[in-house]
Amino acid sequence: MGEEKIFSEGHTGNSTAAADAEPAAHPAAPDPVSSESSSSSSSPNPLEQKVIDEALKKCFDPEIPVNIWELGLIYDVNVSPEGVATVKMTLTAPACPVAGSLPGEVEQKIKAIPGITDAKVELVWDPPWNAEMMSRVAKVMLGM
Repeated sequence: MGEEKIFSEGHTGNSTAAADAEPAAHPAAPDPVSSESSSSSSSPNPLEQKVIDEALKKCFDPEIPVNIWELGLIYDVNVSPEGVATVKMTLTAPACPVAGSLPGEVEQKIKAIPGITDAKVELVWDPPWNAEMMSRVAKVMLGM
């Protein structure tokens, strides 16, 4: 099944299955990853998509069996023409036990991607994360 990732509010695809796999929009998130922020296409540039697929979707909060992308912890993904990746992410709570380690793990996974020359992960708390930021997939996996 072809999965179409939506990076801003609203649907661009016609498939109900694709809609079910979309993450919840982050309407209040700073600089959300959106089709408007990347050229005129409806998806991120190829290196941004690699960051999402090869790092963010493979990085898990050790206490929750869902990746950080589906949990809605990622607010922004950008890769410069020079290959420098910047990611704005949050955690489920400021007192999260992985606050000291998860951003570094994300950064290392991103740096391992061919074509990425450097990675910077910024931990942000505004807007605060809430369960509505999770994708439908995450909610189903967590029985919500």
